[in-house]
Amino acid sequence: MEENNKNVDISVIIPIYNEQQIIHELYNRLQKTVSQISVHYELIFVNDGSKDHSLMELLKLSEQDPRVYHINLSRNFGHQIAVTAGLDASNGKAVVIIDGDLQDPPELIAELFKKYQEGYEVVYAKRKERKGENVFKKITAKLFYHTLKRITSIDIPLDTGDFRLIDRKVVNYLSQMPEQNKFLRGQIAWLGFNQTEVLFNRDKRKHGKTAYSLGKMIQFAMDGITSFSDKPLQLVTKLGFAISFVSFLIILYAVYSHFILNRTITGWTSLIISSMFIGGVQLISIGVIGESISRINKNVLKRPLYIVEKTNCKDNTTHISPKKQKICSQSKTKH
Repeated sequence: MEENNKNVDISVIIPIYNEQQIIHELYNRLQKTVSQISVHYELIFVNDGSKDHSLMELLKLSEQDPRVYHINLSRNFGHQIAVTAGLDASNGKAVVIIDGDLQDPPELIAELFKKYQEGYEVVYAKRKERKGENVFKKITAKLFYHTLKRITSIDIPLDTGDFRLIDRKVVNYLSQMPEQNKFLRGQIAWLGFNQTEVLFNRDKRKHGKTAYSLGKMIQFAMDGITSFSDKPLQLVTKLGFAISFVSFLIILYAVYSHFILNRTITGWTSLIISSMFIGGVQLISIGVIGESISRINKNVLKRPLYIVEKTNCKDNTTHISPKKQKICSQSKTKH
């Protein structure tokens, strides 16, 4: 029997980066869970430039199971872009995003889908406990989300990642947001719609180590802040006015001291400290403005978000524009 891609009830997007050791366990748990929800499903694995044999494992799975799709990106484009590639390829009425490291339990998808059936268009998984994460990461994550909440108008729930279920209409709106510096959880929160949560305990990694280094986490935080707030730029402006005002007062005091008190202000130390302070503020200000200009420049260039090197989807597409383009739209025979 032929399965029309429009009849897919649920799509699961799984970005993969160096996960060859757990791909089969991940597939088995996903297949077991999703098949209980509906027989009309698809699993879309996005290989984001893995350096191990992850792609080989995905190729084997796609040959064994016609509901498994693989998308091999030409290089490592990053987690958010890999998820975007999967979203562009999805056909399901409901779409689940889940990481490929098994820290997020695939079995929770059943609970997410139950909430979806109650009428919620976004169901995100909220962590009650984060096993295997050090204190530094937990503190910095909370600090980031509290900061983001204070300087933006969007409300991103604490202790949530990209593990969530979203309705097809949300996916369609995300496809109209082609900015290069993706921050999907912020974009989904910005869209609004009827949202709810499902609590769970996040497991620690079974194999390997996280691909999110401190540098990548800082970059991710910068993407979130600059994408949804202009407060940093406003802060630079206010800081400039404040320093100028203080400098003007110091000039008035220096003039008053020289002509009225007959006491000229001297001091090499105070001069150097003042110069270094103002210079530091200027460099920070230029950096904040430069980050914003850099993001504008990337979007103006309109380069594709990602390049597909190999896929088992229709026409073996190798180039995807930032706009919505179905690449897993071919009909496949069910078991």
